[in-house]
Amino acid sequence: MSGNSANPAFEFATATRIIFGEGKLSEAPAAIEGFGRKVLVVTGRSPTRAAPLLDLLKEFDCAVHCIPGEPTLSHVTEGIRTAAGREVVVAIGGGSAIDAGKAIAALVTNPGEPLNYLEVIGRGQPLTETPLPFIAIPTTAGTGAEVTRNAVITCRDRRVKVSLRHPRMLPAVAIVDPALTHDLPPAITAATGMDALKCACFLMPSVQQQAISTKPVVQDWLLCEWVLKVRLLQV
Repeated sequence: MSGNSANPAFEFATATRIIFGEGKLSEAPAAIEGFGRKVLVVTGRSPTRAAPLLDLLKEFDCAVHCIPGEPTLSHVTEGIRTAAGREVVVAIGGGSAIDAGKAIAALVTNPGEPLNYLEVIGRGQPLTETPLPFIAIPTTAGTGAEVTRNAVITCRDRRVKVSLRHPRMLPAVAIVDPALTHDLPPAITAATGMDALKCACFLMPSVQQQAISTKPVVQDWLLCEWVLKVRLLQV
């Protein structure tokens, strides 16, 4: 970080376009069509989570790839095969589905073994080719994967989680529709909420805070305090 303490210099990059609001899933067809009509839809273990999106894409040529849990290298490799001939990748689900979609979109256009591009256990090779356009549609509120440039991949045989990371992996579009979280089980709602709070905590002790990140963290804490008070009054 450079600059003086009052005005620290920083760089900020996120999804190219963010569409936020109740019912905004309805804008998915128009957003997707700008990139193509041959779509790979990546979702979680149950394809029913993608049903609201697939209903909107009946006029598109869609293939579906399900991720049964945290994405592994084999899940991503299988998804790359499914993505052959697709024009755009859309992930709808929690952080695992979005990370998997992000990795598939990045690696389907880049030559060689996927392992070569992973950090720690691979070569950490940078992407040389532009990924397929990637659109993220989160159905949970905890990970923020829809606005980041990395994907976390599990390697079970080595018992580690590693990252695939590159600036080109930022989603082209993030569609954030709060209505998609309404039917989540209470336990998942609570867990993803704690995940968001945990991520907010990371910044608090940092000596490299900037206003662009500090202000949302304070708002997160105030919101959590309000929710806890409301819940305690209901007990």
